[in-house]
Amino acid sequence: MSITRIAAFAALLLSVGCETDKPRVAVPSDGAFAGGATSIYTATATGGGTLGAQAMEQPEVAAMFTDGPAPTGVAVDHFGRVFVNYPRWGEPVPYSVAEIVGGKAVPYPDDQITKLDTDHPADCLVSVQSVVTDGNGRLWIVDTGSINFGPVIPGAAKLVAVDLKTNRVVKKISIPPDVCLPTTYLNDVRFDMGRGNEGTAYLTDSSNQGPNGLIVVDLASGRCMRRLNDDPSTKAEPGFVATVEGKPFMARPGGGRPDADVRVGADGIALSPDGRTLYYCPMSGHHLYTVDAYALSNPSASDADVARTVRDLGDKGFASDGLLCDDRGTLFLTDYEHNAIRIRNHDGSYGVLASDARMLWPDSMSIGVVAGGDPAGEYLYFTTNQLERQKAFTGGEDRRQRPFVLFRAKVDGGPSHPGAKIMMQ
Repeated sequence: MSITRIAAFAALLLSVGCETDKPRVAVPSDGAFAGGATSIYTATATGGGTLGAQAMEQPEVAAMFTDGPAPTGVAVDHFGRVFVNYPRWGEPVPYSVAEIVGGKAVPYPDDQITKLDTDHPADCLVSVQSVVTDGNGRLWIVDTGSINFGPVIPGAAKLVAVDLKTNRVVKKISIPPDVCLPTTYLNDVRFDMGRGNEGTAYLTDSSNQGPNGLIVVDLASGRCMRRLNDDPSTKAEPGFVATVEGKPFMARPGGGRPDADVRVGADGIALSPDGRTLYYCPMSGHHLYTVDAYALSNPSASDADVARTVRDLGDKGFASDGLLCDDRGTLFLTDYEHNAIRIRNHDGSYGVLASDARMLWPDSMSIGVVAGGDPAGEYLYFTTNQLERQKAFTGGEDRRQRPFVLFRAKVDGGPSHPGAKIMMQ
């Protein structure tokens, strides 16, 4: 995609408004709205639509975001606390991270850090793409430092850790500009708390306008490394065009400007329970890859050494945004082309956990319990944000229909936190 088209792509996401209106959340009570019986909004999936006949689970509605921005990331802790985040993609975002408490989205960890302050970008959350718990009692926040997919604001790209017991920020790690490039879009993150003195973080750079790659962060020293920079495995697949709601998924700026391919690189990321294998995939593509996480995080390993450990697991037959491993090594994959959550079996075949016409653009996932429910009853939570209906992809018309929905589906495995020593709050 040319720079001109990229600028148009970003501009189309911009909507007029101020960041004062706080989003409302509706939390169904005791199974209300569960399954597919209740129509939340009009789903128009055709062609590449649902896989309902194959679905193993009917998803439950965990929360509905009745107004305000669309959430991308979700994190659930061991007690069923649910956190979501809102990137600044153009529409008003009063706060970038929230905890769902009593049916309301409450700024987390506080009002101060979640509000945008462009004069002090290192001290606030500029634009958050994902939130993830580490199994050691902390919530980690990925701040892209990029507003509306624009250049990274100097000093803004960072990892922020919040202690879930005290609800206070306990660590900030700035990602330097030689690792987080001006074109970088920090997307998702996974942790191995047993690698290094305090653990290691792995992030994807899914940029649609610059080099893609993986980023490794040593949590003790803050040392950052850029790995597999512009490696073919991290880039959008040449000529790939996804089919979403039965139509080619394209950047459609409108106004007489030409359509363009959506070229988003390494996006989803997952780490095996033993911390050895890192899974990743481009959003614009069907292939799934792995790399040896030990080689990836070893400062003594050359880029060529790391590249030799990359494995192409083949064509999945669908495109994914998010990936997640459970504690049994089962890999879950979102399937935004078929409104589904997939499972990669140990023999390399794929099954379906859930599929529903309402699951428009399943994005991020997290495994956890339902607060106040069975402590052994694990669910896969996942956000759906109707990304394909944003004005950047529809010729300038925002066709999303609120509410945005956080779903959950029952799973057998629990959350995977390699190397973590679970801290009870």
